[in-house]
Amino acid sequence: MADASKTIAQGVERLGYIGLGLMGTPMTRRLLKAGHQVSVWNRSEGKVAPLVAAGAKHAATPRDLLANADIVFMCVTDAAAVEEVIFGLEGLAAAPGAGKLVVDFSSIHPDAARDLAARLKLANGAGWIDAPVSGGTKGAEDGTLAIMAGGDAAEIERARPYVLPMARRFTHMGPTGAGQTTKLCNQVIVGCAMAVLAEATRLASNAGIDAGRLPEALAGGFADSIPLQLFVPRMVQGIHSPPLGHIATMLKDLDTVADVAQATSTPVPMASLAGQIFRLAKAARGADADALEIYKLSATDR
Repeated sequence: MADASKTIAQGVERLGYIGLGLMGTPMTRRLLKAGHQVSVWNRSEGKVAPLVAAGAKHAATPRDLLANADIVFMCVTDAAAVEEVIFGLEGLAAAPGAGKLVVDFSSIHPDAARDLAARLKLANGAGWIDAPVSGGTKGAEDGTLAIMAGGDAAEIERARPYVLPMARRFTHMGPTGAGQTTKLCNQVIVGCAMAVLAEATRLASNAGIDAGRLPEALAGGFADSIPLQLFVPRMVQGIHSPPLGHIATMLKDLDTVADVAQATSTPVPMASLAGQIFRLAKAARGADADALEIYKLSATDR
């Protein structure tokens, strides 16, 4: 702890990143580009080497990573993966954590975030921020993500200088779990937008107009949006690699929306319908397919 306290006092904290997938890899690259010292760990070793070549340090285990970092960022698939990284063999909870901070960019159930935060604090004293992200792989590459955070205000301000190289905005939404709840609101909008834009694009195509010109034609009107401008060209041109996000990830989030909606007596008919469309897409296209492949559900030649 003496070394960690010294780096914090000097205003330079050692960083760690766990989960080098579609989002984690470009986010880590932005931290390295900003000149930060970053240790990395990933379950599959193949994703580690390119970041080590770019200047990151390779941690043998999550425990080792926390032992040599003051703030640890994490972006993994789901709550089960978060649980494994923290409380599995050689997990974060096995390292001393007093004075250290875990910032979880994963999208998980708000209840899971609160539970994991409390258990980690009890296990080793580490702080927790739930900070799911929006903006997709392009936002991760460009450093323009929107990150919504739940946790202690002072800890969020401590993390802010290190988050901003990866994000356009970092918004404190309330106590632990509030970031995850805000992300669910985001996914209601994005999931429904994907389904609606797929429907509009298919209507244009089937009716004989150039669906690829919809973004141009609707720009500046009430239908204009970032999803319109980004999603429709990818749908029309069949651009699905690299994916903006996986079908399974969107479905997971919409299923969580349904669970929280039931617990809070909130009607969510549109999000529920979008969830069923993504469930169909998962069966037809596969869990790891690009979420925008829902456009192909209504194609006669799919």
